[in-house]
Amino acid sequence: MFLRRKHSQKDGSDQRDSKVSELRTAIGPLSGRSAKYCTDACLRRYLEARNWNVDKAKKMLEETLKWRLTYKPEEIRWHEVAHEGETGKVSRANFHDHQGRTVLIMRPGMQNTKSAENNIRHLVYLLENAIMNLAEGQEQMSWLIDFTGFSLNTSIPIKVARDIVYILQGHYPERLAVAFLCNPPKIFEAFYKAIKYFLDPKTAQKVKFVYPKNKDSMELMKSYFDVEDLPGEFGGNGTLKYDHEEFSRLMAEDDVKTAKFWGIDDKPYHIANGSGHSAAEVAPEPAAAPIAQRVS
Repeated sequence: MFLRRKHSQKDGSDQRDSKVSELRTAIGPLSGRSAKYCTDACLRRYLEARNWNVDKAKKMLEETLKWRLTYKPEEIRWHEVAHEGETGKVSRANFHDHQGRTVLIMRPGMQNTKSAENNIRHLVYLLENAIMNLAEGQEQMSWLIDFTGFSLNTSIPIKVARDIVYILQGHYPERLAVAFLCNPPKIFEAFYKAIKYFLDPKTAQKVKFVYPKNKDSMELMKSYFDVEDLPGEFGGNGTLKYDHEEFSRLMAEDDVKTAKFWGIDDKPYHIANGSGHSAAEVAPEPAAAPIAQRVS
């Protein structure tokens, strides 16, 4: 029985490796950033998203390559989107989950702008940043979404939500491991029903509604996170304070790392008080420290 299972696992792995090779042949020769983007791990994610159907994965990947060529997500810099992040509505945590995955913290109640384009650009920037900071061998991230302060006034329009879902599912397949929606209010239920219509079933399964006062919710959270790291609003013992100036400094340092990775000749940008307007020059070497600062 053990040998049979072992052979079965090996056969499955060999078949998937063969699918990766088949997809690489199907998309043909690539150059520049497209070639750098299409690693074997990347091809596996697109195949996984399309149930290992090479033709469907090829179509999906080609759409992404076209999108990246025009949208250029790797060229977005923090000073271009810093105003969107002043309230900390999306940030990268200074801790990881039990699997070592990068954690993005989202606070829709902190929505501070009305521009759909800028909101999406800000989120895309932070997705790219989170991916850049994934540990070696890690392909996915976890999301913690805090609904404190959420209301109809702070919610984004359904059309914008739909566009975000399209980008996430179409161009960042299998990047999301799990998304915890913490304490969503009743008014969010109708909003989510409208959004869920656009979600792929596999993505929808990754969305977890949790409530800090619910025992089962907290057991689920503990299975993913260390309670000492987890901020209080998510039922943990940690305290997470968003410092926009510090966040901006670290994002600017990460921008240097991003430019180096993609081979982009960026000029150092000057930042002050997290605003993206003049001051001290960004250090040429990126810091390895995570972003959202936890205080005791």
